[in-house]
Amino acid sequence: MGGIARNWRVLTATVGAVVLVGGSYWLSHSVGTPPVAQASEESAVLQAIATKDSNGDGLPDWEKTLYGIPINATTTDYFHLGMTDGQAVAKGLIVPKAVADLPSATSTATGASVATDSSLPPAPAQGTLTNAFAQTFLTLYLAAKQQNGGANLTQAQVQSIAQQAMTQFASSISAAPDFKTLQDLTTVPSTATALRAFATAAGTVFETNTANASTSEVAYLRQAVQDPANDAVPLARIASIAKLYRQAAVGLAALPAPASIAPYDLAVINALVRLSGILSDFTKVDTDPMAAMLAIQQYPTAVQQLGNGLIGINQVYTTSGITFSANDPGSTFINIIPDIAASQATTQTP
Repeated sequence: MGGIARNWRVLTATVGAVVLVGGSYWLSHSVGTPPVAQASEESAVLQAIATKDSNGDGLPDWEKTLYGIPINATTTDYFHLGMTDGQAVAKGLIVPKAVADLPSATSTATGASVATDSSLPPAPAQGTLTNAFAQTFLTLYLAAKQQNGGANLTQAQVQSIAQQAMTQFASSISAAPDFKTLQDLTTVPSTATALRAFATAAGTVFETNTANASTSEVAYLRQAVQDPANDAVPLARIASIAKLYRQAAVGLAALPAPASIAPYDLAVINALVRLSGILSDFTKVDTDPMAAMLAIQQYPTAVQQLGNGLIGINQVYTTSGITFSANDPGSTFINIIPDIAASQATTQTP
């Protein structure tokens, strides 16, 4: 197991790189290219989470869990070895818990065998994605080392295993099912009266569930990661936005939807619920860093789905020639895409 201690550092960079793969950005169809500032913001947050070391022991928080060190540990020498935990890992004095056989993530059978070495530190907190990733990596690592005749693996081999582990881990996580289906919505004929009534009601739902936020949820997450001593406020704001997203989805789902916009309405509803769940995972950054990192991976796609739904609704109203005065609640909903596009062209943030 000594090789894992010497080569584990490469995982921080590898995980950050793999997590960035996937998804485009809201309004990419109308603006043309992903907003550079937002892409940079998400990259910065990923790097910050991957390198966050709350107690200064030389191990990133997500890596601490691999060695059985609590993320909220206040000591830098958790095993009392007379050196920091990072130094102990570098010297091979503490190593991850060896998991030789893991139960299948899709199996409902009980009594699956888990072989461990009792002399090693306890496993990371059960039930967290950080723990699940550590187990996935270690299973692949031990298999590769066995194939290598028990000899330590090279850094290149460890990096390859890390990439394989991240791909396997991400693919094993099932996406949450859609909140609603088209059959769950009440649809009505697409008359001008029905379209106006829907826009007015939907505008009221959005206005009722508007967050009092000074920046984006990704920026709030970055604030929380960069200033852990004062992370309660930004994390609370993220949780509040997540709640408002879900409430807005529930409100929209209760409205009779004109048939011509029902598919787009459904896309908005499901995207809002998906974003709510993603933001809830953002708030786990202190306890389950991998959950937050994977949530950032899923965030751009969910935002794009929300944008596509709103764009579709806007196009239906544009084609129908239905407009609203500035004071009409319907304008809040129908004009949201042009407003965001104009704002994004100026500020380069969605």
